[in-house]
Amino acid sequence: MAKYKISWMPGDGIGIDVMEAARIVLDKFKFDAEYVPTDIGWEFWCKEGDPLPVRSIQILKNTDCSLFGAITSKPKEEAEAELSPALKGKGLVYASPIVRLRQEFNLRTNLRPCKAYPGNPLNYKEGIDIVVFRENTEDLYSGVEFFPLPDEVRDTIKKHNAKMKKFDKHPGNEVAVSLRINTKTGCRNIITDAFEYAQKTGRKSVTIVEKPNVIRETSGLMVRTAREVAKKYPNIPLYEANIDAMCMWLLKNPLDYSVLVTSNMFGDIISDLCAQLVGGLGFASSGNIGDNYAVFEPTHGSAPKYAGKHKVNPMAMLLTVVLMLEWLGEKDKAVVLENAIASVIKEGKVRTYDMGGNSSTLDIANSVAAKL
Repeated sequence: MAKYKISWMPGDGIGIDVMEAARIVLDKFKFDAEYVPTDIGWEFWCKEGDPLPVRSIQILKNTDCSLFGAITSKPKEEAEAELSPALKGKGLVYASPIVRLRQEFNLRTNLRPCKAYPGNPLNYKEGIDIVVFRENTEDLYSGVEFFPLPDEVRDTIKKHNAKMKKFDKHPGNEVAVSLRINTKTGCRNIITDAFEYAQKTGRKSVTIVEKPNVIRETSGLMVRTAREVAKKYPNIPLYEANIDAMCMWLLKNPLDYSVLVTSNMFGDIISDLCAQLVGGLGFASSGNIGDNYAVFEPTHGSAPKYAGKHKVNPMAMLLTVVLMLEWLGEKDKAVVLENAIASVIKEGKVRTYDMGGNSSTLDIANSVAAKL
């Protein structure tokens, strides 16, 4: 019996390609795991009306963690148009399966390391080493939305906040509302995770990235909670920055920052900016981590035009495997794999098109595997 059971979710598009690369590296390690095929992606939305079937949820409940590639996502109307004829008109609404997984398994912490590995020609500056902690289950991604806006919802909001009155001239079918919902518990958890990580890894600071001067209640709760949590970690300075200013400062002085912590939407934005500082989404790994389960994924999309061509950079996927190994407690293997990745990047002999080369996805994987 294998030591680990891992839900194996290639998804679609280039997700299949990069997961093939991940398997090359894991097999070279002779990693003691059973990989359980798990259905997720656009194909299952089109054929079954559910991109994350119930059977897949059950698999995750019986595995140690999940490794995921990428999936195609489309807006509401386009998604409905691509349903099989038998499913159209039944009121099915596409919802991101990754967001569902985060909420179903309370994967409250999204961990996104962004490191400039020496020799990467795409580095904005050498020496960048930033880790973003993004709250993963609340905020604008909680899914509490309305369109058209029901009269009773409008009236209730107006009863408690007079600023809603200025929208009275617009009928409900011209108004869309998405609620930004943050809880004290959610704020405390993600900020504590950021400080714990900083303490364990010797990071120099934690920066809370919000917008409390304008979004007073939700961002205000995040910042106030950060100040409370910071008191428990007197040796780690807490800095505060507005999201808009942070985007500027990251370009100006990226070496000044170590750990960034923020809410869901701001985290989504800021982590992609940080990823571009170290080479783009081809180097952007992530872990969706809860108390008892985790789903690991590169942060790039499915890039359907490259599907099956083995053209894209798999480094994000391989760095995601590093995160998975660390979470499973296989820290020695994680270090060995990261060193192998760093070595291939530094040598520069094997590079995909984004790095100015013509090597394939699998060339990169095999080169990293050879270093193991």
